[in-house]
Amino acid sequence: MTSALQWPGHRMLALLDRWYLAVVFLQACWHKLLHPASFAVDVATYGILPLALVNPVAIILPWVELAAGIMLLTGWRARAGALLVAAMMLIFIAALGWALATGLDIGCGCFAAQGLEEDPISGWTLLRDLGWLAAAIYVFLVDAWPIGLDSWTKRRAERDA
Repeated sequence: MTSALQWPGHRMLALLDRWYLAVVFLQACWHKLLHPASFAVDVATYGILPLALVNPVAIILPWVELAAGIMLLTGWRARAGALLVAAMMLIFIAALGWALATGLDIGCGCFAAQGLEEDPISGWTLLRDLGWLAAAIYVFLVDAWPIGLDSWTKRRAERDA
């Protein structure tokens, strides 16, 4: 690891970054978990997936968002949670980019089935998602021993050894 990645402040910045991403993804999954049919309409509106995959994605994706949010919030397998977030962001960025490039005038579907009026996709949506991707990559790269459950279990195991 380079000395820049060993800066002691990374641990606290990564913690704040993790908590921010956790809140984002926990908020994002909430409505989708409660209203999977509405989210399925949002997924289908992008027109990327075959119809046979729309419902499975609409059911599974919010649970993945929930798992990633919990992992980031608690510091349990935080780097794996950050990797999940980064992978989801790459997929979301590709979908948004495709929708913008093809001129689709649709709602994002990111936080709820709000519709076009409340949550239209735009270049700003794409920039926001790129920021979240960068945040997830930061956590993945610098948070090798995150503040949270992983640190606690490691210290406990070392103490008991």
